[in-house]
Amino acid sequence: MQSSRIEQEIDDIFEFVESCRMQRLSSTKVVVPKDELYDLLDDLRRDVPEEIKRYQKILRQREEILDDAEQKAAAILSDAQEQYKALVEEHAIMQEAYQQAEITVREANEQAEQIIANARAQAAEIGNGAIYYTRDLLEMSEKTLAAALETTSSNARALESALQGYLDVIGQNKAELVTDEDAQVQAQQEAAAQQEELQLPEAQEEPVS
Repeated sequence: MQSSRIEQEIDDIFEFVESCRMQRLSSTKVVVPKDELYDLLDDLRRDVPEEIKRYQKILRQREEILDDAEQKAAAILSDAQEQYKALVEEHAIMQEAYQQAEITVREANEQAEQIIANARAQAAEIGNGAIYYTRDLLEMSEKTLAAALETTSSNARALESALQGYLDVIGQNKAELVTDEDAQVQAQQEAAAQQEELQLPEAQEEPVS
């Protein structure tokens, strides 16, 4: 069976993920461009319903084959019955006509049963093939989407961890900066106090008369 559009799109997603560069310090995780991955997933989501409709059409064709076979069988039986009536009416010897009619009806029944059996086998083969193929297609889509979701979630967790590390470093630098400022203010206050103590005796001396 020729590859469908869905199979090709799934292959494109696998090739895209394989072509992404590896995440630093990891041998299993890759960095996936979100927009390009979403474009591929949108194409897959758009075409899956059309593919399913196509195989639903195949299943309907199977039912049409069965209906057509039953109609042909009914026509054969009806024709055999008409021949039976004609033979009974046309032959003078009723027994011979009856035997000939029985043979005709029996052959017609066998032919009708063979047509129905062949049609059922053909319809079952088509229906089973469509069902198995559709199920495999959905399983492949499910695995691909799950892998894409896992990759996206892993990248999000890595980004969150990196941002938290940056916040911790900024907080630590801020705390150290505040501590340095407090030490400078305290040193300035102590120097001012010492200056006031040195100047105080000079201000209190009285002039000599």
